[in-house]
Amino acid sequence: LAPPNQREGERAPPQPGPGHHNNKNQHDDVPGVGRCASRWRRRPRCRLERRHNGSVGVRVTRRSTAPKMVRRGALPLALLAVLATLTAVAGQGKPVTDNGSGGGAGPAKFTPKDAFYIDCGGTAAADTKDGKSFKTDAEANSLLSARDNIKVADDKADVPSHLYRSARVFKEEAVYNFPLTAPGWHFIRLYFFPIKSGEADLAAATFDVSTAVNVLLHGFTPEAKAVMKEYIVNATENKLELKFTPQSGSAFINAIEVVNAPDELISKTALTVSPLAETSGLSEAAYQVVCRLNVGGPPIGPVNDTLGRQWEDDEKYLNPKEAGTEVSVPTSAIKYPDAFPATKLVAPTAVYATARHMAESGVANQNFNVSWKVDVDPSFDYLVRLLFADIISTSANDLYFNVYINGRKAISALDLSTITGDLAAPYYKDFVVNSSVNTDGHIIIDVGPLGQDTGRNDALLNGAEVLKMSNSVGSLDGEYGVDGRMVDDGSGTRKVVAAVGFAMMFGAFAGLGCMVVKWHRRPQDWERRNSFSSWLLPIHTGQSFSNGKSKSGYTFSSTAGLGHFFTFAEMSEATKNFDESAIIGVGGFGNVYVGEINDPDEEGSRIKVAIKRGNPSSEQGINEFNTEIQMLSKLRHRHLVSLIGYCDEGEEMILVYEFMQHGPFRDHIYGGPEGLPTLSWKQRLEICIGAARGLHYLHTGTAHGIIHRDVKTTNILLDDKFVAKVADFGLSKDGPGMNQLHVSTAVKGSFGYLDPEYFRCQQLTDKSDVYSFGVVLLETLCARAPIDPQLPREQVSLAEWGLQWKRKGLIEKIMDPNLNGKVNPESLAKFAETAEKCLCEFGSDRLSMGDVLWNLEYALQLQEANPPEGATDADDADASIVSSASGVTTVPDQSTTSANELFAQLADMKGR
Repeated sequence: LAPPNQREGERAPPQPGPGHHNNKNQHDDVPGVGRCASRWRRRPRCRLERRHNGSVGVRVTRRSTAPKMVRRGALPLALLAVLATLTAVAGQGKPVTDNGSGGGAGPAKFTPKDAFYIDCGGTAAADTKDGKSFKTDAEANSLLSARDNIKVADDKADVPSHLYRSARVFKEEAVYNFPLTAPGWHFIRLYFFPIKSGEADLAAATFDVSTAVNVLLHGFTPEAKAVMKEYIVNATENKLELKFTPQSGSAFINAIEVVNAPDELISKTALTVSPLAETSGLSEAAYQVVCRLNVGGPPIGPVNDTLGRQWEDDEKYLNPKEAGTEVSVPTSAIKYPDAFPATKLVAPTAVYATARHMAESGVANQNFNVSWKVDVDPSFDYLVRLLFADIISTSANDLYFNVYINGRKAISALDLSTITGDLAAPYYKDFVVNSSVNTDGHIIIDVGPLGQDTGRNDALLNGAEVLKMSNSVGSLDGEYGVDGRMVDDGSGTRKVVAAVGFAMMFGAFAGLGCMVVKWHRRPQDWERRNSFSSWLLPIHTGQSFSNGKSKSGYTFSSTAGLGHFFTFAEMSEATKNFDESAIIGVGGFGNVYVGEINDPDEEGSRIKVAIKRGNPSSEQGINEFNTEIQMLSKLRHRHLVSLIGYCDEGEEMILVYEFMQHGPFRDHIYGGPEGLPTLSWKQRLEICIGAARGLHYLHTGTAHGIIHRDVKTTNILLDDKFVAKVADFGLSKDGPGMNQLHVSTAVKGSFGYLDPEYFRCQQLTDKSDVYSFGVVLLETLCARAPIDPQLPREQVSLAEWGLQWKRKGLIEKIMDPNLNGKVNPESLAKFAETAEKCLCEFGSDRLSMGDVLWNLEYALQLQEANPPEGATDADDADASIVSSASGVTTVPDQSTTSANELFAQLADMKGR
């Protein structure tokens, strides 16, 4: 059959991408360090300023090393804006023409291997005005298998295309079989219009349309207007079956398109909106297009989309209509980054060249969200694809904004220039909106300002797609699958109710009473364990992301990973009604109590636990509580504090942890209660090694890693055997994605431990934890606070003071006096060198946490191999408990052991 017409220009030769440097320097292996992923490096500059609300904050500005005329950048973009405005005025009301002349490497051209365009019932082949060449189904007769069918036509029908003026009508089941070059994603576009015919009443036709595995239409009766329905299905064989089954009267079809699509059109994973977590299985679903929006621009026809898609303008979806301002640039201004090749086929260049943003809109309150509202069937899940390109900024890292879907934050502090490495560079993000989230039949997309002093108060959106997802039985219309299976929507519960009702009718009164009591207990217990208060969401547990079982067929879970459920009465009993004497810690979330609960492993005995009771009136506390739940529910490691269970009754939000008998590490090196024994050097090394193991697991144990963001000695807790465990994940964040170098976020943490690069640039990486851990190492060595304002100015910051003495080669001068004569000089030198490398100014120069762990183990080996005379047997005896508990392989105490021998043992990975 007819091959598709060429729609976009040939791909331009590749050009150097944004952030590309020909001259090597110390940061070339980590592009974008310090927000330098644009064409010229910008050096952050900080200054204090008084804000309008009277508070004092840090203002970050950037000085570019580009030539002055280029650095300003406003004139070139202003000229582009003028040209874009003239273009828009000249072509107002007309579809955009995209000649494929986008910047950078240019948009990709896609040539499908399979392309079937059938004018059903037509008498002659013809081209449509959108550039598609349709054949009559007589010419494609070999594709159709139907016993009783007729052709009808109405040349006078008032329809937008000649395709709707003829139809093929089926009195019985009919099947089109399309041979495919290869399995994979395919577009199916079906054209319907009930033309008037004396041979069949198409207006009364009711029928089903399905593939071999997916129901596309069920009980479909067409309206009295032309309609095209578009689907995206993943064919698993070298053929695609399209079946028409009459339910009442007949079935009909006016025209059919079956065209293969790029493999990367549908991503394998996306983010669920509630809770915000990654989900997979998208390639197993089929999709129906609800809408494709060219936001801020006119419609784009199939002739201007290399995939033959139709994009409509966004005006009818705007909510309110006057929200936002349209903006556009020439398509040649769009630069396709090499890091995101899929963007070249996800949408035409013209979509990225237009946008709607907040500034200068018709809304009185300029601190608002621009919103789009799409009507949907609330019984299905939806894939929402959002398209972005920063075409409004004049410099990088100036635009930060939030994205919301149905009132839930989908993207926080989105900085497009940091992600893509340039301005006007396309980027897209996929989200799955579960049926439980859009119960009112709407999907609402919002973009709004960050609400912080982080650049311009603006937000934008360039394009959007909303696709309905097939449910658990493969249907896109109704509850029944191709094989007659019905969606599992809780009918099992109804069967139980019916059974109980039967028993009530025929049971004795006493039996009836027992059953009623049992029945009332059962749903209350189930409800208590599965219907959580808002504070407990979102929870991420591996591949399970929501409550119950979605109608899409993806399995979800709420409580996996949260452990045992405790009643509030049990928590009150454990803490003696939350007596103040039981408080062992206080934070923004609320109080931490020590309590006793029944030992689940040994009947009749009780164990101590730490009970964290959240304060519902503290917004910061609730946010940190939610974060800690997300982290602990997916993390299990020997050197991370374990979650035992939780309580969720009414307004209460309580988490129960293992009790760490010896409390914070800090208490044992300085500032703790009197009478605590001094930790030996070996014990301190063991504790640092345990904490490093926990942090190394955080950074490497999940797909993107986790950044703790509040590493300090009070968040390293010691159990009854002095085994170190990292605690308090309230500020933790998931690490950057595969194509990202950092996470852009507001600065949080503890003074004295904050990474200065993170503080300046608000770019978070795992190296920020490494910096904080470097401060912990100096605390361990010096036994003093990271910030002490009572000391002379040059000694206030432990990090600065420690580095000064290290560079002088006199680090032992500031060592804890309790360690004098007890530390092997080689062990001390290795330890101090490790701390120094953790505290490098730039993250790219710091060690990884795995390297830190290796170095600390090496320092421990050096100490054990050649302990100084001042290290007594008592010191080693105390430390042996820690050594045994943490699982570190020790070297026999032989004075002849050399550093080279120790290196060989470590290289053999012993002690890791």
